[in-house]
Amino acid sequence: MFSWVNREHGGRNAEGEMFQTVTEGLQSLYTKKLLPLEQTYLFNDFHSPALEPADFNNKPMVLLVGQYSTGKTTFIRYLLEQDFPGMRIGPEPTTDSFIAVMHGETEGVIPGNALVVDPNKPFRKLNSFGNAFLNRFVCSQMPNQVLQSISVIDTPGILSGEKQRISRGYDFAQVLQWFGERVDRIILLFDAHKLDISDEFSEAIRAFRGQDDKIRVVLNKADQVDTQQLMRVYGALMWSLGKVINTPEVARVYLGSFWSKPLQNMENRKLFEAEAQDLFKDIQSLPRNAALRKLNDLIKRARLAKVRGQGRRERCI
Repeated sequence: MFSWVNREHGGRNAEGEMFQTVTEGLQSLYTKKLLPLEQTYLFNDFHSPALEPADFNNKPMVLLVGQYSTGKTTFIRYLLEQDFPGMRIGPEPTTDSFIAVMHGETEGVIPGNALVVDPNKPFRKLNSFGNAFLNRFVCSQMPNQVLQSISVIDTPGILSGEKQRISRGYDFAQVLQWFGERVDRIILLFDAHKLDISDEFSEAIRAFRGQDDKIRVVLNKADQVDTQQLMRVYGALMWSLGKVINTPEVARVYLGSFWSKPLQNMENRKLFEAEAQDLFKDIQSLPRNAALRKLNDLIKRARLAKVRGQGRRERCI
């Protein structure tokens, strides 16, 4: 299922330089052309920090977001087909940290303060969020076939009700926005029995504004309701999403039960299997489309830098 290919063809640029991969060419283009423009117009002070080699060379990343007990950690385990270091599963909020699940030759957990000084990891700019965040950020690495092609970011369970008043000690929405700008896919997980979108969840979704093409929705634990109830749940979910995702296009919603246990209700088994295949195909496409996504991001940065430069020139005049 997960025999993914991650090859990019080399080429020659207008100046005659030969590159082994498209990513290498994009990195050279950014360093020589766009970065000096960003530095001239102080782009990093107003928009986004300068890109580093790790931002070009890292594997595609998938960000999982959802309320506690919707099955985010279990989803990762289902995707990897094995446990990963540092995972915790339970009915109450168990994941209170951002966990970057990445490929490594040996199993282990790397704390956040060590991650942000590693030039080979794309997390150096997270240092600006302070120790309160870094103490809640770890990298779980392990040798796994799936992780050779992608990395997965597990996020703290989003709180609801009275729990929303608990301070995390750092700007949760800003951290999500930082990841949203850099990942290749954002998956919003919902529980078939927990469709309410809390204030913190709404704020989290708003943090992904401008990244709508990356968002996918998973209605998890769908085998715990019958067909008629599932139709009602799906309709309620779409109505709730319509209030917080202000786009003309409806987000793709995948129905299923993403864990290794047998289905509790077999009525929609074929539907769930087809939906799971569609979701996995979407994730499998990320390595093949990684270079295109990086090119798209560079074009966005170039346009923003151009607008920034025009604004400065107009003020000078």
